[in-house]
Order: sequence, then structure tokens, then C-alpha cells
Amino acid sequence: MHGAALSGWLMVVLCAATGTYCLLRMRACDGEERRAAGGEALMGFGMAVMALPAAVVTQPGWSWAVYAAVFGGTALLGLAGAARRGGHHLHHLVGSLAMLYMAVAMASPVAQGAHGGHAAGTAGGIPALTGGLLLYYTVYVLRAGARLAPVATAPTTATATATAGGPGPAWATRPELTLACRLSMALAMVAMLVTL
Repeated sequence: MHGAALSGWLMVVLCAATGTYCLLRMRACDGEERRAAGGEALMGFGMAVMALPAAVVTQPGWSWAVYAAVFGGTALLGLAGAARRGGHHLHHLVGSLAMLYMAVAMASPVAQGAHGGHAAGTAGGIPALTGGLLLYYTVYVLRAGARLAPVATAPTTATATATAGGPGPAWATRPELTLACRLSMALAMVAMLVTL
């Protein structure tokens, strides 16, 4: 029981920290990057609330309907963004749909009993859909992790000059931190889907 509560709290802290970073990034960016950071902040905080350990904090039954409404709305916004611009908006759409799916699965009476008592073996969702989402997020985690891995290259003169001269970008908008943030949320999504 302590292991489940501890891992739940660690997930809450990770997702809340990610959401906080995304809010800071949102303040430092503008335009499309600002909207993406806002969506990621909502996702991080939503995942933090959904990951609260049931043994410590019992969420009311209606909370899952609220999560479903919020993430259903963000899925509609993500669908509009993906249709207009594609790219990372498609990932936001998949994330919003995954959150909607988990909220609906947790709202079911079978899942309500299983989540409250942490019964093993009780599926809260559709196995094929859960498996598809797990596959998507596993591939995303592996690709993002590979992009974060350092590449050994000889520094060019332009790189050395850019690094040595002038101030770099603010820490909140550094691309590697943004990628690490997205990687953290994808790992949290994998963990949440596995426990569904």
C-alpha cells in the first residue's frame, strides 16, 4: 500500500512540476508556442490531479465527469489546431483524447470500485484502445529520449561564437527543457495507462 501511495505522490509531483514549468514557458513565449505551453500546462496539472492516490485522497464521483468535459473541450481545440497546422498539435490532440478516455474509463461504476480499493485485475478501459495509446506514448518516449541524448560532434566556429558571445535564450524557453517536459508528461501518461 505504501508503494502505491508513494508512486502516486511522485507522479503528482512530477506532473505538477511539469505543469508549472509549462506556465513559466507560457509567460516567456508568444503566439503558437504560447498556446502549446498553455495546453501542456493544463495537461500536466490535469494529470497531477488524476494521479492523486485514492488511498489518501478520495475524489468525488462527479470529478471524472468534470475531467471528461475539460479534456473533451481541449480535444476539440486540439482537433481544430491539428486540422489547421498539424505537427505538434496532433500530439496535443492525442494527449487530450487519452485524458478524456481515462476520465471516462474511471467514471464507470466498475472502475470507481476498483480505483477506490485498488483492486487488481479490473480493467477500466478498452484493452485494444489502451494498448494503442500505450504503443503511441512508448514510441513518443523513445523518440524524445533519443533526441535528448547528447550527440558527440566537433564544435564549429559558428557554434563556439554563438555560445561564447551574447546571452542565450531564457531558461524557460530552452528547447531541451521543453523536450524534457514533454518526455516527462509522456512517461507519466504511460504510467497512468498501465494502471488503467
